[in-house]
Amino acid sequence: MDGPVTVGVDGSPSSIKAVEQGAEEARLRGATLRLLHAYTHPYVLPPAPLSATALPFGPAGEALREMGERYVTEAEERARAAAPQIDVSTEVVQGEVLSVLVDASETSSLMVVGRRGLGGFASLLLGSAGLHLSAHAHCPVMALRGTPKPSGDIVLGVDGSPAAQLATEFAFHEASLRGARLAATHVFSEWSVPLSPPEDESMPYARRPGSLREDEERLLSEALAGRPEKYPDVTVEHRCVRGATREKLIEASDSAQLLVVGARGRGGFSGLLLGSVSQAALHHARCPVVVARHSR
Repeated sequence: MDGPVTVGVDGSPSSIKAVEQGAEEARLRGATLRLLHAYTHPYVLPPAPLSATALPFGPAGEALREMGERYVTEAEERARAAAPQIDVSTEVVQGEVLSVLVDASETSSLMVVGRRGLGGFASLLLGSAGLHLSAHAHCPVMALRGTPKPSGDIVLGVDGSPAAQLATEFAFHEASLRGARLAATHVFSEWSVPLSPPEDESMPYARRPGSLREDEERLLSEALAGRPEKYPDVTVEHRCVRGATREKLIEASDSAQLLVVGARGRGGFSGLLLGSVSQAALHHARCPVVVARHSR
């Protein structure tokens, strides 16, 4: 949890909202807010080759740097208005935007991204920077979506996976900082939990009535073990819900101030950097989403 809260700044209304949210997150943590703008050679289209940073810039390059300086100056003013007591640092860096942001995540406690910046396609539900960071960052990434409910719960998606453990720690910490209730939510169905083979091979595969819910409630309790003692100020509600995970978590986000998920859960393909649940949350949640990641 150490390190600055970092926000990528590109002058868009979305990035300004991210700056204001980043300022609040820095205030809660007692952390520095780092405002970062990256630019690359004006005649190199993304993805920029590594050699692009060595190309001579000339007047066009200087204009890009000056524009970046204006962006971070405006962003700093908005950050200080939102949270006057925080320390703010600004950086204007020559380099490909996504690479610069991923590198910055190595020393950050949290990255905050807006819904969509100046680049990309207007039809995207989340911009390329947000998706790329959520898949590649070395720290948790907060993507601003929907409208947070200030008095709502912190909703945590729990599935018992290693990624969910990191999300659990982040969610408890965030609930403690905000003085919010934590709604630890585990979604299950008959299709999501495979049957165990019977002890007698001649017997059919079957479950004792009610045993599935009992097992899943036990999984939820075990996933949260030790956290209530570490965060005694956090009120925790256990929610063990039958249904489809993506739909139930998005539904829960409607009345939440924050939804926290792991980068990838128990299902899907092990090589994927983002699971289907985290992708669905990033695109469709009705409140800000944190994808909990750590340095690999």
